[in-house]
Amino acid sequence: MKTIYLGFLAIILFTPSLAQTTVVQDSIPEIQLEEVKLAGLRVNEDHPFSFSNVYKEELASRNLGQDLPIMLSYLPGVVTTSDAGAGIGYTGIRVRGSDATRVNVTINGIPFNDSESQGVYWVNMPDFTSSVSSLQMQRGVGTSTNGSGAFGASINLLTDEVSQNAFSEIANTVGSFNSLKHTLKFSTGLLNNHFEISGRLSKITSDGYVERASSDLKSYYLQAAFQDENTLIKAIIFGGHEITYQSWFGLDQTTLDSNRRYNPVGEIYDDSGNLEGHYDNQVDNYRQDHYQLHWNQKIDAYTDFSLGLNYTHGRGYYEEYKDLWFEQNINFSSENNFRYLGLQPLSIGGVIVDTAENIVRKWLDNDYYVATLSLNRQKGNTKWNIGALYSSYVGDHYGELIFADYTSGVQPRHRFYENQGNKKEGNLFAKVNHRLNDRISGYFDLQYRNVDYTAKGNLKGPESINIEEIFRFFNPKAGVVYTHDPKNKFYLSFARAHREPSRADFENGNPKPEELNDFELGWRYNTPKTKFLVNLYLMDYTNQLTLTGTLDDVGTPIRENVGKSSRMGIELEATFALGNRWSWQPNVTFSRNRNHDFYFQRDGVLTSLGDTNLSYSPAVVAGNIINFMPSPKWKIALFTKYVSEQYMGNIDSEQSKLDSYTVSDLNVNYQIIPKGFFKEINISLLLNNILATKYVSNGYWYSFDDDYSVPGVVTTIEGAGYYPQAQFNFLTGVTFKF
Repeated sequence: MKTIYLGFLAIILFTPSLAQTTVVQDSIPEIQLEEVKLAGLRVNEDHPFSFSNVYKEELASRNLGQDLPIMLSYLPGVVTTSDAGAGIGYTGIRVRGSDATRVNVTINGIPFNDSESQGVYWVNMPDFTSSVSSLQMQRGVGTSTNGSGAFGASINLLTDEVSQNAFSEIANTVGSFNSLKHTLKFSTGLLNNHFEISGRLSKITSDGYVERASSDLKSYYLQAAFQDENTLIKAIIFGGHEITYQSWFGLDQTTLDSNRRYNPVGEIYDDSGNLEGHYDNQVDNYRQDHYQLHWNQKIDAYTDFSLGLNYTHGRGYYEEYKDLWFEQNINFSSENNFRYLGLQPLSIGGVIVDTAENIVRKWLDNDYYVATLSLNRQKGNTKWNIGALYSSYVGDHYGELIFADYTSGVQPRHRFYENQGNKKEGNLFAKVNHRLNDRISGYFDLQYRNVDYTAKGNLKGPESINIEEIFRFFNPKAGVVYTHDPKNKFYLSFARAHREPSRADFENGNPKPEELNDFELGWRYNTPKTKFLVNLYLMDYTNQLTLTGTLDDVGTPIRENVGKSSRMGIELEATFALGNRWSWQPNVTFSRNRNHDFYFQRDGVLTSLGDTNLSYSPAVVAGNIINFMPSPKWKIALFTKYVSEQYMGNIDSEQSKLDSYTVSDLNVNYQIIPKGFFKEINISLLLNNILATKYVSNGYWYSFDDDYSVPGVVTTIEGAGYYPQAQFNFLTGVTFKF
């Protein structure tokens, strides 16, 4: 961490003396040093994988405050969710039916997935889209990457490149549900042809579509860079602070039909069970700061390397009011009991008191250290890459009692549980891409991961936690690309991947690590006016940790090993240039996602269900974009997304089914080049869900055995919850560039 601070400070202190120097355009480095650190992680059409590239220009037109997953919702096989219903706050992404814990995300080659939960919380970095230069999504296992294995996809983000010219810009957005976004960006441009400082400040607020699902989000990005013909050094600091009112409880079917915007979180009842109101501070409050140092170096005409260092500090809590009547009569939980809170029972007037209404804060305070190294060489027909990573994570988990209506001898902020998780990972991979002749090239990739995870202390309850696991994974990958002619390429690949269970998996059971064999067969057709991709895939799992549909007491999805399962499908993606003004970008994924020989205990009897649908895995996911440019100043785009019905559980229960839906958005952009103070003015309008479709993109399903209502008879009870998405809403913004 000291290295990061010193490197950043040195660049900052040295740069001001060069502020008045002139940029020399012809000394721009010949190689793209920005890409050096990603050379081993990204792929191109000479690799046997299915992928999509997205660039800043494509994101800019819709970058009006919604999270990055929403920006990517129209990519093949992608389904996105929003707890608050409008894309601001907690959002999620699934690819090929795999949830966010199985989507590997890296930022400048540094893993972004949380080490313990393996999830990706975009809300911790609001408006990060404004600092993304480009990204690549690889579907399936893809090439070896840093961090936990990709079981559905990997997303590799590259932050802002060094700007040759100085600029500043102010962007403001206003929209439905009192949504506001304010962004300030700047760059000094190249100073003395070597140095640049750039940055961003952002603030986003929204009431949310769901009642009280408010968001108060702040973020920043600061970059200092040095470059010459052979060297690029960057010191980057970025982070965010989010305060969101909780909206992760969802709605039952009756409430969804009668008041789909209702939020049950924080309900307060009197002793007779009458609703009196809602607790006003039932919030999630978290801050995360990232410090990165990157050194990209060209050694000679054929060889380059990159070094990356990262320190991430996250800390925050979510606060909950635990109403006594609700917990005892509706939720049937023990979270009001003194034993749960680590308190001693009281005797008041001879009456033993051992329950209390209370307010608690459940904290997470973590530190994450990462070092990455990549060495790349390309000469003749052979390109190879060696990459290495070492990371160390320490996470403190604890709960504080903020208020209880009955307590005795308890200090302020009494801790009723406390534990620590430690995770260390070593990752080494080597890749070779060799062109055998003018038509055939081969790809070979070997990866070894060593993961050491421990967690010790007390959980809520109180219960103890004692995890000591070491995982060693070997992940080979191989493929071939056949170039029939300049227009047509065909590829075939095999990739093996393993994943360790998450912390929540250990807390909710006795999980096994997952195994995946991924087979991909594809055809790429490419001409100046038409691009086409056909990709067939078979993903064969052993001990896949599938979502059961159930949530635990903190809203984390519960997973379980299901033995043998598979995902098989075909992805079709195309781009057609229809004259000078029109273009068409359709995509569709057809898939068959199955548990094999699945068993379920219904009404007390273990029953074989045969093959069943994997949870949260729609059979058809389609996207469509129609672009129209009536003039160079105007851009109009119509986005349409279709998601077929899907099950939230693994037993094909009708009560666990989410209906299919189709949603369309309209995006309009107008550019003004004024003769005056501003270099450019961009006006954007985003009309979301223009047909006002009532739809649900996410939910949960649960079942339990009732052996109490009828003595001696076991009856399986099922239930479901739903997260409604916003009907018609809008965002409009204006960006001034100086």
